Amino acid sequence: MTDHTMTRNPASIPHTIWSADDLRRAEKEAADALGITLYELMLRAGDAAFALARKTYPSAAHWIILCGHGNNGGDGYVVARLAQAAGITVTLLAQESDKPLPEEAGQARAGWLNAGGIIHADDIAWPEGVDLIVDALLGTGLNSAPREPAASLIAHANEHPAPIFSLDIPSGLLAQTGATPGAVIHAAHTLTFIALKPGLLTGKARDVTGRLHQHSLGLDSWLNAQTTQIQRVEASQLSHWLLPRRATSHKGDHGKLVIIGGDLGTAGAIRMAGEAALRAGAGLVRVLTRSENIAPIITARPELMVHELTPQSLDESLEWAEVVVIGPGLGQQNWAKQALRKVENVRKPMLWDADALNLLAINPDKRHNRILTPHPGEAARLLNCSVAEIESDRLLSAQRLVKRYGGVVVLKGAGTVIADEAHGIALVDAGNPGMASGGMGDVLSGIIGALLGQHLTPYDAACAGCVAHGAAADILAARYGPRGMLATDLFSTLQRVVNPDVIDVNHD
Repeated sequence: MTDHTMTRNPASIPHTIWSADDLRRAEKEAADALGITLYELMLRAGDAAFALARKTYPSAAHWIILCGHGNNGGDGYVVARLAQAAGITVTLLAQESDKPLPEEAGQARAGWLNAGGIIHADDIAWPEGVDLIVDALLGTGLNSAPREPAASLIAHANEHPAPIFSLDIPSGLLAQTGATPGAVIHAAHTLTFIALKPGLLTGKARDVTGRLHQHSLGLDSWLNAQTTQIQRVEASQLSHWLLPRRATSHKGDHGKLVIIGGDLGTAGAIRMAGEAALRAGAGLVRVLTRSENIAPIITARPELMVHELTPQSLDESLEWAEVVVIGPGLGQQNWAKQALRKVENVRKPMLWDADALNLLAINPDKRHNRILTPHPGEAARLLNCSVAEIESDRLLSAQRLVKRYGGVVVLKGAGTVIADEAHGIALVDAGNPGMASGGMGDVLSGIIGALLGQHLTPYDAACAGCVAHGAAADILAARYGPRGMLATDLFSTLQRVVNPDVIDVNHD
């Protein structure tokens, strides 16, 4: 059985991401600028894919190659010709259509036929002994559910025991959004061409891409001269945000943070946010909560300064603090609403999470000194839409949240999206399914709040905080596996990842 967990060496793929539409336009511009035909790019793509597939599956002697009726299929014809020339048995199934193939794909098809290749109908019985499936059905132009016969081919490929190697993108995965509106290939490996696309890193991508690889097809010089609006952020970049501390620094240099929340029955949420802030390097952390929570929290973590939330303590704490976090365990009672009314007028950097977001959805406002950290359900309430709408286009949803509420938005999930009006979008390439457990969002709030207090900009604090959060969980998953991971387990590795000058966060 194939493990479809998305893994890679983060240094092996770029930090720039191109929108699917921009990349389609850029491909021709780049080829023209470098004096390369689009057919030459197709030949390079096929060559890169064949080389990687052969290296990855050296003993695979019979490949079945599924070719669609577009340029993705053209890449498949090139791979088929090269595989057959190398002595591999190739069975090629092609979708037929009334429309002619694109010019470059037609050239690739002719090259396969001229080399003695055979094109089989897409509905033939698959031969015995196939040990690799090459997916060249549907490329990055797809924007809806695959239709027949592609949908049946996808289902057949997924049911087959042979691993699947996808060209450019798993067929059925939408390149811009990562949505899967219908049948979708579950690849063991995906080699994407020229540049990364957003849909390879968010939405359902992690379920279906397998191990992700990228090949620029020789367009590096042109690509590097361009600017893109979407960035990939991951653990190796933490050293850019989290610099070594001065030897003479003191606690007052690293942020005075107040965290507000923890209604009756939710002391754990505020305690986790507070300890996460300390582990992420906050100098001083004050917690305002229900009086019943004070003793348990201090007992569990005596370094936290814990006080009852009253109008007087809130006023004094908002004056004292440099950064405000509100929401973990806050609830939606009058106690919470009164606190939020005072906090919303603060001009200091702040983070709103959990019930602070649910209250914000009831009384929306826009401000630019605030980080919002919704999960898809909270995002749906903030935008008055369904969770399905949020998940169908996570990048657009984050941008809509920024437009309506201002500041920085962290739309959580597999492939967290970070957006604001000034920096474009970042996709977080860290984290694992072990984080699907209670309290992880509270820990994230504390981490980002702590980094705000250490003089990172709100956007950088959001990026670095999400990456540190995911990287701490990734160390745990590598050691113990994802199942059974607790939010408080991250405290044991978080200190490691926020000190990148001391230890390489990519290695245990």
